[in-house]
Amino acid sequence: MLAQSQTWSNYKHHNTYKVLVGVSPTGNVTFVFEFWSGRVFDKEITKHSGLLDLLQPGDNVMADRGFEITDILPEGVALNIPPFNGTNKQLSAQAVEDTISIASVRIHVERAIGRIKNYHTLDGVLPLSLSHVASQIFRVVSFSTGILPPLVPPKSDTDIDDEHKDEN
Repeated sequence: MLAQSQTWSNYKHHNTYKVLVGVSPTGNVTFVFEFWSGRVFDKEITKHSGLLDLLQPGDNVMADRGFEITDILPEGVALNIPPFNGTNKQLSAQAVEDTISIASVRIHVERAIGRIKNYHTLDGVLPLSLSHVASQIFRVVSFSTGILPPLVPPKSDTDIDDEHKDEN
């Protein structure tokens, strides 16, 4: 009963775990923290994950709407979350541009998470008897995606030279 109450998610309306996953700009899974109960706040997981210790000034963290961690990020680290209209009926032109810009990069994060889900290892109901190894299972599956072809192909020297030609 205690495990069930701790994993209940009012958002999903069933028992869940949460996990913090880091994805590089090239779409590789670079960070996986342990499972937490579905009731815990994202900010709490982030504080305890050790991820904040890995961030450096100039880094950019991309997250879903509602993943408000700006106040705990190290100085010089930016948080990019899609804008939302709140009480306004329509997004401003700048907010629409920001959303498009964020979405063009965010798609790689979603694709990386999709690769993890494609293993179907943790589909369905996870018996409570396996809860003590659930984080390890997820971590192995997550990092197994690293053997797949890159989501974002690395730029070749020719691509880089072409970019610099445009600047001159």
